[in-house]
Amino acid sequence: VSFILEKNVPSTSKIRYRHLNSTLQETDFQGLTWTWQPPSDDFQGYMVDIYNIESGKETIYCTIGVDVSSDWKKFPRYGFLSKFGQLSISHIDSVIGNLSRFHINGLQFYDWSEKHHKPLAGSVENPSPDWLDIAKRPTYLSTVKGYIEKAHDKGMKAMSYNLCYGALNDALADGVKPEWYLYDDANHINRTVFDIGNFLKSPIYLLDPSNTAWQNFLAGRNNDVYSVLDFDGYHIDQLGDWGTRYTYDGNPLYLGGTFGSFISAMKTAAPDKRLVFNAVNQYGQQASIGGSGVDFLYTEVWSPNDSYSSLADIIKDNNSFSGNTKSTELAAYMNYNLADNTGYFNAASVLFTDAVIFSFGGAHLELGEHMLGKEYFPNSNLAMTLDLKKSLTSYYDFFVAYQNLLRDGGSFTNPVITSSAGSYISLNSWPPQVGSVSLFGKTVGERQILHFINFRDNTIDWRDPSGSKRVPSDIQNLKLDLTTSLTVNRIWFASPDINNGNCFELQFQKNGNVISFALPSLKYWDMVVIE
Repeated sequence: VSFILEKNVPSTSKIRYRHLNSTLQETDFQGLTWTWQPPSDDFQGYMVDIYNIESGKETIYCTIGVDVSSDWKKFPRYGFLSKFGQLSISHIDSVIGNLSRFHINGLQFYDWSEKHHKPLAGSVENPSPDWLDIAKRPTYLSTVKGYIEKAHDKGMKAMSYNLCYGALNDALADGVKPEWYLYDDANHINRTVFDIGNFLKSPIYLLDPSNTAWQNFLAGRNNDVYSVLDFDGYHIDQLGDWGTRYTYDGNPLYLGGTFGSFISAMKTAAPDKRLVFNAVNQYGQQASIGGSGVDFLYTEVWSPNDSYSSLADIIKDNNSFSGNTKSTELAAYMNYNLADNTGYFNAASVLFTDAVIFSFGGAHLELGEHMLGKEYFPNSNLAMTLDLKKSLTSYYDFFVAYQNLLRDGGSFTNPVITSSAGSYISLNSWPPQVGSVSLFGKTVGERQILHFINFRDNTIDWRDPSGSKRVPSDIQNLKLDLTTSLTVNRIWFASPDINNGNCFELQFQKNGNVISFALPSLKYWDMVVIE
């Protein structure tokens, strides 16, 4: 692992390498660049910090998480790219470098192609140097290639975005057959169409994803793409629940049941390429996606899944649908109405949402050239404040450093915890309640993990369309009693809101089956680990 230090620290500082709460190694400060050889174990998260002892107290200057994994699909942290105009190498470097600092390990190349049914502009022998994408934006081959190359330099997967069943109005001339389409009627008179007017250069006509001739056709066009561009795989999109539609032969079709066949066909056609499939509001996830050959499960979250408990439920459902073998990524768009105009994201709404998603073991698709506020990824009306970017960096370091507790198996629990007599804080077991600190547990091996999320000052809707959430007031020294029959050897604490996410031990007292300890501070999210 190679490190670069971008701030000044005292020359007497120490570098500390930790896995969970165990210090693996400490060395003297070595200058602005150095390397570390991690243990040989695969799929591990580490926390590295630089600290010093000042006036008898430990001062931490900077921290970073380290993910040592041979494959992204175990702990995916998915980002996106959405603007492929004529960009300089330095601009591309800057975007990828920023995403790398957030530990993004895969990128969805959104709307890079010329046509859904024929994504490569030109031919394999003579690819076009530029073209208009589906929304009529100038797009450059050199930019797409440059982003793929720089993503690979940082160990990221590059995924080509496309629908599983889209064709533009010139598709028949390009070889798409009438027999492959979806129809609104059993007599194949009206093709099913997604038409939002002049924003797109063509309406999008829908095809039957389970039609083998269409599968073979699109797999061939994908292979054309792979011959010219070094994409690692295919990010497959859909447009949600259209109700009953019909094949050319007049047979009614439940679209949600067709996606597994499509995924299988794409994997067979290009077995070395990775696949991700968007389950729009879980449409098709249980029926055909969850048990398929995708790398992880991906859900674009829409109403009525508007509460924090909805986010947790989707993650837990996906665990079940995949037999606890696949991670979950949520495309959950923040401050949706606010993003109609320029401005800034509400930091509290972003951090609360990430606290819930991360603590339940999911990941949040939110970072690209900008942060996401809309389902049309190029919308960049809202920016992150410097404070939000700093906080989010800490959250992603925390997410990586403790991934073996957050995302690596285990079972959720409902621990019996009360706040000590005289406490002014209301506690409730998950799901959350307004005006309360919500908590839930998880058992991982011989560790009991407790998560505390502070909803005392806020509502429990995650999207916060108008950006009105308030920064929660800190709760100091919250005294807690845990009832457990297990032997407790130590308790330690970590929070992305405190001490750069670094962990430290908590004092506790045991009285029969009751373990008493205190949270030193709670802002958004605290994690307590009982061993």
